[in-house]
Amino acid sequence: MLDFARLGGTNPVDCSFNPREIFQALPKVGGKFQYPRDVQSQVWAKWYDRRDTNNLVVKMNTGGGKTSVGLLILKSCLNEKKGPAVYVVPDNYLVEQVISEAKEIGIETTKNPHDPRYLSGKNILVINIHKLVNGRSVFGVDDEGVKIPIGSIVIDDAHACLDTVDQQFTMEIPSFSPLYNELLSTFTSVLEKQNYAKYHEILNNDPSAFLQVPFWSWQKQQSVVMQALVKYKNDQVIEYSYPLLKSHLQLANCVFSASKIEISPHFIPISVIPALGRAARKIFMTATLADDSILSTHFGVNPNELSNPITPDSAGDVGDRMILLPQVINPQITDKDIQQLCKSVSKKHNVVVIAPSTYRAKFWEGVADLTLNSNNISEGIARLKTQHVGLVVLNNRYDGIDLPQTACRLLVIDGLPDARNLIDRVKQSSLMSSNYDNVEKIQRIEQGMGRGVRSSDDYCVVMLTGKGLTSTIYTDNAIDNFSPATRTQMNISENIAKQVADKPASDLETLMDYCLLQDSQWVGYSKGQLAQLIYEERTDIKPIKLSLYEAYLLAIRGDVNGACRIIEATANVCNDHALKGYLKQVLAEYTNINDESQAQLILLNANIYNQRLLKPLSGISYTKVNDLTQEQAKQCSNYLNGKFLVKNKMIISANAVIDNLYFTPKSANKFEAALDELAKMLGFNSQRPELAYNKGPDNLWSIGNQQYLVIECKNEATSDTINKGYCNQLNGSSTWFENLYDFSSNHTPIMIHPSVKFEYASSPKPTIRIINEQKLKELRQNALRFFESISANDEISNINAIRNKLAAYKLRGLDIVEQYTVPFKA
Repeated sequence: MLDFARLGGTNPVDCSFNPREIFQALPKVGGKFQYPRDVQSQVWAKWYDRRDTNNLVVKMNTGGGKTSVGLLILKSCLNEKKGPAVYVVPDNYLVEQVISEAKEIGIETTKNPHDPRYLSGKNILVINIHKLVNGRSVFGVDDEGVKIPIGSIVIDDAHACLDTVDQQFTMEIPSFSPLYNELLSTFTSVLEKQNYAKYHEILNNDPSAFLQVPFWSWQKQQSVVMQALVKYKNDQVIEYSYPLLKSHLQLANCVFSASKIEISPHFIPISVIPALGRAARKIFMTATLADDSILSTHFGVNPNELSNPITPDSAGDVGDRMILLPQVINPQITDKDIQQLCKSVSKKHNVVVIAPSTYRAKFWEGVADLTLNSNNISEGIARLKTQHVGLVVLNNRYDGIDLPQTACRLLVIDGLPDARNLIDRVKQSSLMSSNYDNVEKIQRIEQGMGRGVRSSDDYCVVMLTGKGLTSTIYTDNAIDNFSPATRTQMNISENIAKQVADKPASDLETLMDYCLLQDSQWVGYSKGQLAQLIYEERTDIKPIKLSLYEAYLLAIRGDVNGACRIIEATANVCNDHALKGYLKQVLAEYTNINDESQAQLILLNANIYNQRLLKPLSGISYTKVNDLTQEQAKQCSNYLNGKFLVKNKMIISANAVIDNLYFTPKSANKFEAALDELAKMLGFNSQRPELAYNKGPDNLWSIGNQQYLVIECKNEATSDTINKGYCNQLNGSSTWFENLYDFSSNHTPIMIHPSVKFEYASSPKPTIRIINEQKLKELRQNALRFFESISANDEISNINAIRNKLAAYKLRGLDIVEQYTVPFKA
């Protein structure tokens, strides 16, 4: 009946460039989105003023209405003829969520990139990050150019999308592929020379063993590698990764394990997706990125554009979280205690546990009401949102899941996230405990913590468990890597912990009720602490990662000398020895492109700072581990005082060390590192010769009076007997010791293995001793009691007390073999 054209005026939905005006005019469905929140209006206004900037970062707390903000920004771009417009999320589950929200606020979307209404700028394409970034992307790859254009793009949950981008640019070649065998034969000699033991562990299908191809061999064999990849480029295993990597192999990592080879570039060459590079407007939306540099390293954002993100006026627009660390409140609380506490809470509330690995998820099997995996996750999350389920376990899923309101009232982050791929495991091994390495771990922990609170009126208790996780948070001010809101809530939790110190786990349920029942005093205090929070302007000096990225860009453009200057300058000002050595190894790799002999000298120097790196061609001369130069008790006191200024940090670290001394899969490196640290904390001298020099035992302890322990760690073993290979390895390490140490030094060869019986074909030396499961348990228990005792009584500086307690807990040098080892059975 009405011709609206004759009424005059325009419809802001299709004409306005102002996102808030568009929002107000949209034909919304239902009552959920009638009015924008303050934080949304603030972000829209700031974006509108800076909308012509090519790359913009939008930071909003979880639950701040990010999805609507992104959709309205793209609708504004379409109205301004800056289309086509794409909204990118981490996975299909979130694609449906965005489309559902768009429908409720009245915005037209599609999932089809060939949809004429998308191409003509009439609707918004909603896709997952896989659709955009893969070797056969419908948008075009590398030389294909742009097949489907992008004018404006929002990448939501950018932190979660980064993981997928990493995976897409990682070529995985399984061991059953003939390509695996071709590459293994190419690098056999150099891998064996780099680490004889690990190489043969890989050949024997040891699931924990991995080895990186040394950069000089990788660069030298580029033509051979490329010929092999071209031969198999259409095979299913590499058909999607080959087009992304084929032009970026020189500065790439290649790591072998028994099950696969992984090849990945040092940084993501995102330019191989040209449609993304040519987009006029790119908006990256995130809640938890403390380290913004990864937006540069993964999406090519100019570092200068990272320093001024768009944020709401307040950072306090976050739900109510009580964050508890039970093993800080009371170091006596065990994993079993926490399990029972969670089961008790789950009778009244939904409890969700994020486990870091399949192995750890099994710990919860006995009490879990539901375990979610890729097959049942959508159905399981839907159940949590609509009913009381009980205790639910998620395996290694720290992002992309929404658990609002009653879907999750207690969220448990059960331990540190596992390394996602082989090169991450190499880096973690090289940079163990470095803050450079911790930033990524903290970021994933925070992503997980955000699952349970999805709006400012939501509330949830978050429990952080596992001694390794606790220790990481309290190492080198790693807590500073959390976002402002999470950091404030962590500080609240620290104040709580002081008031309830040493309470048993069962008492923590009463503590949780302050949050779970929304006690008015708790809510007033918690919200009051957050109210004044603002987003910080980051004035950090240029992060190391950005310097390395800048060097990478120079190198792939041909300016290798310029790249070397940047890396050398970065290494020179680095004070962390492990990281300094790692940076020098990177410098050696870039130097090797033009000067192979100089590269080896640089790598030799790198190993002075960090012995967990690649070993240079010429090898490194062995430095003996000294006999104790002072009494064990005094050396113990000096070490603990030098490392731990606060006694509580000492017991947290001791717990983390001892928690890694178990017979568990995929833990060899952690186990050997923990054994090394335990020796030092007890006042012994210690070394990891096999790691540092590629020869000798896994661990070597000097326990005083010219006595040494030559130790081979087989903590991942599950067999009923000790195989011949392990026997020969320990015999060889014993001979290695005899050849390097003079007649005045005595040693005991020790095998850490669940069995005490050698298989029939073995020929063990008669002096060999075994630390089996029972003896390892006794060592853990006595060491923990010792550290708890000197911590509780503040006796770190009391040498007499330490001397008496080392004797009482049977941890003196003369006790170790007698108390914690048993003879083998032939």
